[in-house]
Amino acid sequence: MSADAGVVVTRPAISAGRAALSVALVGGFAAILYAMGRPLICPCGEIKLWHGAANDGGTSQHIADWYSLSHVIHGFIFYGAAVLIGRLWGRPLAIATALIGAIAVEGAWELLENSPIIIDRYRAATVSDAFAGDSVLNSAADIGFMILGFTVARLSPTWTIVAAAIAMELLALYVIRDNLTLNVIMILHPIDAIRDWQAMR
Repeated sequence: MSADAGVVVTRPAISAGRAALSVALVGGFAAILYAMGRPLICPCGEIKLWHGAANDGGTSQHIADWYSLSHVIHGFIFYGAAVLIGRLWGRPLAIATALIGAIAVEGAWELLENSPIIIDRYRAATVSDAFAGDSVLNSAADIGFMILGFTVARLSPTWTIVAAAIAMELLALYVIRDNLTLNVIMILHPIDAIRDWQAMR
């Protein structure tokens, strides 16, 4: 999955123009979220670098929390998708193009995640019955964590990325009884046994 896999270019990857486009994309998603009624920062009035609780009023409101690990893994997955697309297409994908695409997909998810239908789904189907959506700050940080994961995946051997993803999933599972895998399962097909187990955290 690293750059030497021949899937993305190894020359200076992101021009000033494409870097500006990436920043503009993140800013655009933030503006849309604000227009949707999302608070700029936590309604509590504080800005924390880290919020460790898993299901309270501060979850998904600050810069980082346990769910930030999921967004780093998103970056791993998006880079892996770029590798696969490059191989299927038969020609390398420029890293800037792949990254801009990843930002667009992650930003679109942030918009969907903060729509009433998904917020209500989280409350009804998962143990996160206190989930009220993200602050704009948290959503922008989530995109940033995805970019971090994408960049680390580009620069690292495949086995280290796979090991890191598994370690992060297991860590979150141990600490908060939740992770990216369980989130996907519970959103798509809720399982009562999982929800009951998570409720004991």
